[in-house]
Amino acid sequence: MTAGQITAIQPVQDAPDQAGVAPFGPKPRRVSPGRIGIYVFLVIAALFFLIPVYIMIVTSLKGMPEIRLGHLFSLPAEPTFQPWVDAWLHACTGRDCNGLSPGFYNSLKITVPSVIISIICASINGYALTFWPYKGANLLFGLLVFGAFVPYQVVIYPLIIGLSSVGLFATLPGIIIVHTIFGMPILTLLFRNFYAALPVELFKAARVDGAGFWRIFFSIMLPMSVPITVVAVILQVTGIWNDFLFGIVFAGRSNWPMTVQLNNIVNTTTGVREYNVNMAATILTAAVPLIIYFVSGRWFVRGIAAGAVKG
Repeated sequence: MTAGQITAIQPVQDAPDQAGVAPFGPKPRRVSPGRIGIYVFLVIAALFFLIPVYIMIVTSLKGMPEIRLGHLFSLPAEPTFQPWVDAWLHACTGRDCNGLSPGFYNSLKITVPSVIISIICASINGYALTFWPYKGANLLFGLLVFGAFVPYQVVIYPLIIGLSSVGLFATLPGIIIVHTIFGMPILTLLFRNFYAALPVELFKAARVDGAGFWRIFFSIMLPMSVPITVVAVILQVTGIWNDFLFGIVFAGRSNWPMTVQLNNIVNTTTGVREYNVNMAATILTAAVPLIIYFVSGRWFVRGIAAGAVKG
């Protein structure tokens, strides 16, 4: 390369960036009062949430004689997992001493079908509202989203009357229907926004090739819906698993979920209050949502960015 050529390309290297504004000013320092303040705030926020978790874990590993000493932050002198076994199998709720295990299986029976049905219905709703708009679709979508802001307590009594009239109150299908209905607004909003961000040319090309409503949905939309489906699964599993109000009202005594069993164990008025068992039962109840968050947190962020932001 000649000197003339180097001179010719030099202005290109000194040109401003694509936004038309060249970076200027001193380079930010690695250590500054603002950065230190951010780290201090983050550490305090982390301690705010981690200290209760630490107390719960160490208490669940202590025996009752050690707990009565009152050393709340001390590590267990003789760690034992017997409180965890008792919480799972032998903790009492009044006269019943079956632990949390029945509630765990009830929560599975409620959560799995509720999540599957609500996601299938919401994905079809979002797909139809985006690519097959019909008369009054926007009004229906607005009413559906409005349902997400209705307090649960307002609709409990009408739901009790409605489910009782069809013989589904205090049954497993009844609580599944309730969770499916209440998950529909926010899930439909997520899927609708996600599909609205997809190139409409995909839909038009499929229509030109003769594909219909269901063929486009199953062959094109569903394979592209993995990120937002992961988000929907996380939201629904977390919300349904942690639910207490609907579970105690609509599930019936034989189908009470894990959260209701936990409440009964912690608030039982018979026998000695075993704090180690209560802490172990609380951690066991929260374990499923925590595991889901830890395992799929990366996909949750990606799905939210793909659906909510672009929409």
